[in-house]
Amino acid sequence: MARLTAVADRVLRKPMRPFATTWSLLLAVPLLACATHRIPGTQIPDTSDTRAIVAAIEAYRLAAEHRDAGAVMALVSPHYYDNAGTPDPSDDVDYALLRARLSDDYQKITALRLDINVKQVDVMGDRAAAYVDYDEYYRIATKAGEVAKQASDTHRMQFAREDHVWHFVSGL
Repeated sequence: MARLTAVADRVLRKPMRPFATTWSLLLAVPLLACATHRIPGTQIPDTSDTRAIVAAIEAYRLAAEHRDAGAVMALVSPHYYDNAGTPDPSDDVDYALLRARLSDDYQKITALRLDINVKQVDVMGDRAAAYVDYDEYYRIATKAGEVAKQASDTHRMQFAREDHVWHFVSGL
């Protein structure tokens, strides 16, 4: 052990040659310049589009927690359509049905907490998809009284850029 410490001390105390220092810096600069910046707390590349999509998801989360159907609908494209991932058209939701369901559902919910963790955002021109994990905790009024409920899942939210703003087109 003492021998390893002595070797380490010699290596660490040995002055670095100016030539090696210069080359080390020259090689490091391009690598740092090419490093992708990430949105804080995520592995998502920090671009104006990904930041806007993450902001739209956060705005949705806050509107949902406040049970504000109007604020949620302000984030939704009039072209919204969600087939719920099934071939059965009876569970499909368009803009008008989403508006009606949100209003009805939010009237029954007495408390809501929604945690959303954005895992990935893929932008393809004026279309985008965000992959999220969510945990939803709420209390709902029933004929038998208030009931506590919880839901967790992985979900894909889809967006379209309309008039320079990202709107939900499915996945709520």
